[in-house]
Amino acid sequence: MAGDRRRRSGGGSRLRLALGIALSLIVLASAGVGWIYLKLSGDIATFSAGGLSDNRPSGTSKGQNVLVIGSDARTDGNSELGGGSKDDIGRSDTAFLLHVYADHRHAVAVSIPRDTLLDIPPCQLPDGRWTEQRGNAMFNAAFSVGQTVKGNPACTQNTVEKLTGLRVDHTVVVDFKGFAQLTEVVGGVRVCVPQDIYQKDLNPNRTTRGERIFTKGTQTVSGQKALDYVRIRHGMGDGSDIGRIKRQQAFVASLLKKVKEQGLTPAKLLPLANAATHSMTVDPGLGSADKLLGFAMSLKDIDLHNTKFVTIPWRYEGERVAVVEPDASALWAALRADRTIDGADASGGQDRGTTGTGPDTGTGPSVTPSTAGPVSGTGIDVAVYNGTTVTGLAARAARTLTDHGFTVTGTATASTQNHTTTVIEYGPGQEDKARTVERLIPGARLTSTSAGGISVVLGTSYSPAEPASASPGPLPSAVADGARSADDDPCANLSYG
Repeated sequence: MAGDRRRRSGGGSRLRLALGIALSLIVLASAGVGWIYLKLSGDIATFSAGGLSDNRPSGTSKGQNVLVIGSDARTDGNSELGGGSKDDIGRSDTAFLLHVYADHRHAVAVSIPRDTLLDIPPCQLPDGRWTEQRGNAMFNAAFSVGQTVKGNPACTQNTVEKLTGLRVDHTVVVDFKGFAQLTEVVGGVRVCVPQDIYQKDLNPNRTTRGERIFTKGTQTVSGQKALDYVRIRHGMGDGSDIGRIKRQQAFVASLLKKVKEQGLTPAKLLPLANAATHSMTVDPGLGSADKLLGFAMSLKDIDLHNTKFVTIPWRYEGERVAVVEPDASALWAALRADRTIDGADASGGQDRGTTGTGPDTGTGPSVTPSTAGPVSGTGIDVAVYNGTTVTGLAARAARTLTDHGFTVTGTATASTQNHTTTVIEYGPGQEDKARTVERLIPGARLTSTSAGGISVVLGTSYSPAEPASASPGPLPSAVADGARSADDDPCANLSYG
């Protein structure tokens, strides 16, 4: 009996020892993960939310909008990769708005050319003062407001929200060094080069052609080579920013494909996050390791074929780029309704509902316009101006008009923004057409002018309204036909201007 007790006692000791070792390993492993999370959180830089506008759009989609900005800031070792002075101001080299649909299986990235002419709303300066709104400014000028080496991501976010009427849920800024490290961590990215590229193509100021840095054909690049590939502009195609955007979209698609192939698991994401956080600035909503990795993990079910890349509808205006309406408004309307590029419903069957009321939020209850019978705007051209300080009002009025067949020739900010009553101005012989416009804008005042055409100047009395059952129509072919999927071959559908 005593021997049995000794044997049982010995067995119990061994079991307790094994459990103790296992528990110790779990504690050590947990401590290790905790240390990694603590380290990542310590590396994540955030920008102040104090610079965000007080007049932001309210979200009407269960999806998320993430603004990604590629910065050419020269600080923290970036000048060694990108050249230039480390004391130069930060500029945005590229930018796109990523819409993750509510079903978490579709996504679309909309590139915004750096030379796009638009309105930059009031933005906060480093001393706390706010600027005046700037009209007809280049998009990348928003990031440089305040002339700081780190740039002004809050101002760029304000500008994108004003342009699109969409609420940006998160903003991420990645600089040269962070981008190069990301490509190294994944083991390089497969790209397509249409011709041999030399040093002079990357730096037109060189007096000689220099060494060949890329050989024609497909190849895998990482680090400095990857950075050179996405930055080069003058050595391919027409040397335009539009051509470079096409190449950048193909590169990001290949990068996503590589990450997806390696697996979106915490073990794989931690090295990526470690590389990214060293040279990344985010909004406070992503300012910790658990938030950042949690967001990344929420993307794991998105299908590569259902991840699309498009460019905002555009046309050349001299050497700059102008936004084309009503195509752009149709694109923003589709994202707002969680409609994919091909018109499919990607809302995940969720009740999107609304989160606010009235024109200030832009998410009031949808009602049918006060009209007698259907309204057809076929053959009627209208220009729309925002005479208020409500962000995105002109774009949303334009969407209502285009949904009923009107041709919106452009949207802009009115010369003054203190209008209370909406005014429909019409030229000689245009009264009947103006009254057709009025049927979609109850309460507007009609005014005849000597100038030709019809224009709508929106006042604070304007309350956007559309049929509750209405859904965005198909996107213009210029948008849909130019879309790239993340699983496309890097040489396919690739125009260099």
